Amino acid sequence: MFDVNDIRSQFPILERTVHGKPLVYLDSGATAHKPLCVTRMVERLHNELNANIHRGVHYLSAEATSLYEQARERVRGFVGASEREEIIFTAGATASINMVAYAWGMDNLQVGDNVVVSEMEHHSNLVPWQQIALRKGAELRVLPFDDEGRLMTERLPELLDERTKMVAVTQASNTLGTMPDLREIIDAAHAVGAKVLVDGCQGVVHGGVDVKALDCDFYAFSGHKLYAPTGIGVLYSKREVLEQMNPFMFGGDMVDSVSFERTTFAPLPLKFEAGTANFIGAIALGEAIAFLQQFDSADIASYERDLTEYCTEQLSAIEGLRIYGTTEGKCPIVSFNLEGAHPYDVGMILDKLGIAIRTGHHCAEPVMAHYGVSGMCRASFAMYNTREEIDALVAGVERAARMLR
Repeated sequence: MFDVNDIRSQFPILERTVHGKPLVYLDSGATAHKPLCVTRMVERLHNELNANIHRGVHYLSAEATSLYEQARERVRGFVGASEREEIIFTAGATASINMVAYAWGMDNLQVGDNVVVSEMEHHSNLVPWQQIALRKGAELRVLPFDDEGRLMTERLPELLDERTKMVAVTQASNTLGTMPDLREIIDAAHAVGAKVLVDGCQGVVHGGVDVKALDCDFYAFSGHKLYAPTGIGVLYSKREVLEQMNPFMFGGDMVDSVSFERTTFAPLPLKFEAGTANFIGAIALGEAIAFLQQFDSADIASYERDLTEYCTEQLSAIEGLRIYGTTEGKCPIVSFNLEGAHPYDVGMILDKLGIAIRTGHHCAEPVMAHYGVSGMCRASFAMYNTREEIDALVAGVERAARMLR
């Protein structure tokens, strides 16, 4: 059963104090904390099993390679991919999206083509497409959202045409919490022959994904938001798409044979994993997924939804406070501003009370521009947060309001 106190006991960092106050960590949308099973696995790998993978015949290398490939298989099952070869380990979602933009985009975009992105994208799923479109002479088109944070999918027919090659969209906005109807977007894109890349950084944590059922062509996420270490991420793509793509990076372990005359490349997935892999991060990601799979995903979703609704209700009672993103079924993110107060000032006051939130543009400046603000305060929740922590946040915001107005 879902027991938040038991869960919290597996995250030692939640026991520390900040400025003499108990830590209230409400910034898991930026990076989540790591449970003991993950940190112990990292320690074990460094202390007992540190050897490069895919290259050695000795015991340590063979064992590390086996654990690395087991982690790939665990990721495959977790996201619902058909084959383990469809799972590429990367340095993170940013690396995954850039890989698609360059390895796929350079060969498939031409002058006069267009790429569609949503207005609520994280910079990591906007800037790569903007830059590759500039290089290839393609047009960047934007699917807008309304003031509630709802993606205006009714505008798709006027944006998609036979020259649309890629639609890049988030599964869950890191600022508004909006979870768009991906099925509608993917079907519309495929109807005109376009590929779809889904940024799953927030969505894979809050609700999960079945990439085969979703029928997306690419899916990217980072491990550090999924209770795993930083520096590890995943790119999923359909085998037939990956087979047609050229490698993005070149070097060791991604080759079949090399001579001065020509080089042939290794089969999937190694074709896209040049250099020494972050095998410790990948194995730890597998451990984080195993940790999550102890729990019923519906229980986690229900608990996080309760936290989000409670926080929204309590913050809404504060005079002069505006919440951005009010769609139904949003992921556990609440972004807000206090009238007459800069978000940085609010964040600094909360920090002195031991409360960690995110302030700024959240790598989503077009979202800020939509609302005419320079930044927002953002509280983002995870399975280890509590209502008592939200009470502390609300009290802190009320105190900030008194001090700053």
